[in-house]
Formats: sequence, C-alpha cells, structure tokens
Amino acid sequence: MQTFSLASLMPSLLQLAKDAGQAIMQVYNQPASFTQVTLKSDQSPLTQADQAAHDIISTGLATLTPDIPVLSEEGKLVPYEERRNWKYYWCVDPLDGTKEFISRNGEFTVNIALMANNKPVAGVIYAPVPDELYYTDGQNGAFKQIGNQPEIKLQVSGKTENLVIVKSRSHSTPEEITFLQSFPVSDEVRIGSSLKFCLIAEGRAQLYYRYGPTMEWDTAAGQAILAQAGGQLTQPNGESFPYNKPNLLNGSFLCTGWQ
Repeated sequence: MQTFSLASLMPSLLQLAKDAGQAIMQVYNQPASFTQVTLKSDQSPLTQADQAAHDIISTGLATLTPDIPVLSEEGKLVPYEERRNWKYYWCVDPLDGTKEFISRNGEFTVNIALMANNKPVAGVIYAPVPDELYYTDGQNGAFKQIGNQPEIKLQVSGKTENLVIVKSRSHSTPEEITFLQSFPVSDEVRIGSSLKFCLIAEGRAQLYYRYGPTMEWDTAAGQAILAQAGGQLTQPNGESFPYNKPNLLNGSFLCTGWQ
C-alpha cells in the first residue's frame, strides 16, 4: 500500500470486525419477535443487524483509510463509471448469511476485504457466535483466532483424494451435484455464509463449488484468506475470478484446498 502499512492496520481492522459482530449480536440475542425483517429490492432479507454492522464498518474504515472507498452490500450502490478506475477499495458484507441469522443457527459472518487492482489481497471474516476470526494481511499467511486464544496459522490440507466437500446450508442446485460427481468425494459438510471458505482454509474440507448466484462481497474476503492458506478460488474452467464488474453479481466458482 502507498499510504499505510496493511500489517500495522490489521489490529484495528480485526477490532472493527468484532465491533460489527457485537452490534449484530445485540440484535441476534433479542427475542425473534423483536427482530425486524424487511426485504431488499431483490427480495433477500434485511435486518436491523445488517444496517448496524454496516454503519460501524463504513464509519471505521473512513477513519482508518479515508482515501479508500467502500463497496458494501448495505451501502449506496456506486455506479460502474465511478468505481471502474478504483485502484484500491474495501469490499464489505456487514452480515453474510442473513438467512442463517434469521433461522438462529449461528452460521453468519462479517466480511471485510481489501481489493487492489480488482483482486482480493487482504481479508477478515468474523463469526460472532463462536467468536472466531479468520484473517490475512495478504503477505504473511492466513490465521484463525478463537476468542483471546493465540492465533493459529491456517494451511489447506492439500488432499486430492477422499475429498470432503462443503455445501451451502441454504442453497443447492442440480448443477452442483452433477459437477461434483467428477471428484473423488468421500464426505460432505453443510454450513452457512463465508464459513465455507474458512473450512477449506483450515484443512477441514477441500472442495466447494457454487453454481447459483452470489455477490462480490460474498467471496472477496474468503478468497483472500483461502489464497494465503494455500488454496484458490477460480472460475470452474480454472480462469481467475473477476471483480469490480459492471454487474456485481458473481458467476459460478470453484474453491479448492490446493493450487
């Protein structure tokens, strides 16, 4: 980075993710009848928690890096003509896994990624319920920290046989089932939100294929962490995954615990 050391910024970035997580938990711990759920224009659910986390993250990032714009799921949609020439920007999902939040299964996360030349170079994923942080500064590996315990360096398993595949808790398609039949799979695990990337990064699973639609802020932080742990996220044909597209909707992708 030209204006700051990302490594030195990480403690503040991790705390920002935790602060957003705490705001989410204040809503999550209310009786379900008190949680207001509305629908976005695409009919996906929006809770008070989404907006509270967005406000904390956007304000915090503006203080930490005032010259770097923020692209957030809950923020004002930035026209492509304005963002197409961004060299750096933050790609944020304040609450990934809103359906998991609403169903009260704890499998939701806060996602923050730093993009450089339209590639995820650093990322933070925070799961508030188990108090688990996954993160990378893009240069020194990827790490996991549970509560205040010492951080653990993440490493993919590297296995290419007897694979454990990770699937979405809320989404599944016939196309995914067909695609995965070509791999030597021995088991599967289902989990919500960006935690799927984390399971591969820490070696507990090796394969995740997504056919259905996601948004760029759903994948950016996970891709940065997975890459630093030794895995990768690509298009199904092996080509690099595009970001900052005119339409922020993602196509299909494949995550592997090897490169």
